[in-house]
Amino acid sequence: MASDRVPSSRFFVLEDGMFGPYDTKFSKIEPINRGDPPQCPQCGEPMGMLTWLPPYRVELELYGQGFGDFVEGPGYDVLISQRVAEAYRAEGLTGLLGFNQAEVVRMRRKRKGPAPGAAPSYFAVTACFGRGAVDEARSRIRRSEPVTCPECRSGGVDSVHGFALEPSTWQGEDVFRPRGKRGSIVVSERFAEFVKRHGFTNMKLTPTEEYVWDPGGKGPPTDSHEAPT
Repeated sequence: MASDRVPSSRFFVLEDGMFGPYDTKFSKIEPINRGDPPQCPQCGEPMGMLTWLPPYRVELELYGQGFGDFVEGPGYDVLISQRVAEAYRAEGLTGLLGFNQAEVVRMRRKRKGPAPGAAPSYFAVTACFGRGAVDEARSRIRRSEPVTCPECRSGGVDSVHGFALEPSTWQGEDVFRPRGKRGSIVVSERFAEFVKRHGFTNMKLTPTEEYVWDPGGKGPPTDSHEAPT
């Protein structure tokens, strides 16, 4: 996806706002149909989870006081509210795929509080696999196995203590999964401003250079000494 816009100098990891006032999750409801995952055109290895196929039936789990505009669940699919979908299209942002209407079959409130009312309309979307690639030399990523394919740049990740993208690899997508770190949704500075301007809820944006993911407590790679810039 090429763009004529001036390349952004900053990128952010998009996650849900866990423990926040609009903390919402979803799970898939049977029947759950799945297709093959996308494959790397160079090495042939899977590049993601199995593809979620219709019908898109979900259960919402509400942890906060109200429904979030952004909802994470299993796999690479996420839900966005109708107001996010409409604003996204109106402003010409790029990178999200699908926009399939999701049917909210049931809702479970996980914390005590007043009834939140009817759930908003949601759409199931996925972030595209972008051309932006992780710059290993300027990132602090501990890997369990080395990157071998120059295209998908797959490699086991044990921990992340900030990362950067290689200059000139990003091609203007506003929402994407980068090569070498496809487990994260990365967004452009333009998208971050879009979220702030509209006040969308349950969206946590962390600058990539400050992003930390270390579930096993293994720390940064031993040969990294400086934070990415």
